[in-house]
Amino acid sequence: MWQTDFTYFKIIGWGWYYLSTVLDDYSRFIVSWRLCTSMSAHDVSDTLDDALSFTGLDAVKVEHKPRLLSDNGPCYISGELADYLEGNGMTHTRGRPYHPQTQGKIERWHRSMKNQILLNHYYLPSELQEHLQRFVSYYNHERYHESLNNLTPADVFYGRGQEILEQREMIKQNTLAMRRQIHYDRHVN
Repeated sequence: MWQTDFTYFKIIGWGWYYLSTVLDDYSRFIVSWRLCTSMSAHDVSDTLDDALSFTGLDAVKVEHKPRLLSDNGPCYISGELADYLEGNGMTHTRGRPYHPQTQGKIERWHRSMKNQILLNHYYLPSELQEHLQRFVSYYNHERYHESLNNLTPADVFYGRGQEILEQREMIKQNTLAMRRQIHYDRHVN
């Protein structure tokens, strides 16, 4: 399942810009994002095109494409988006009105991102775009998530999570054995 939503930014002298994001529900990996001048169904479908291309799901035949979870904004209830999703073999689930917890993972992504991105004023869309690109890279590949067993979204998305957790456990057991030996050596001698 993929979650999608918009959030907004004010660029001084340019007005409002809208960030369209597609987040993988299982791994919290940001699959795709776009900085848009509107919040239209076309902007959503462009972001989904990017997500399908990034994952390769536009080029291979799969039994089930990801289900899309969104709120009930006008762009998500439009016939244009419904046609796009049907044409791409995707299903759509919308959260209960006035209940943002349904899309809690993408709402949490917005909070984490805005806590960093909104520390600056932006005077050009390209400035904001550059800061967003850096944060998405950091979020996907460097930021550990407690809810993912302190793995990064990329570790989970690319299937490396279990191997990393096994390595950590081996290191932990070796460290404990070494500490026991040091403690034993101090008290015996």
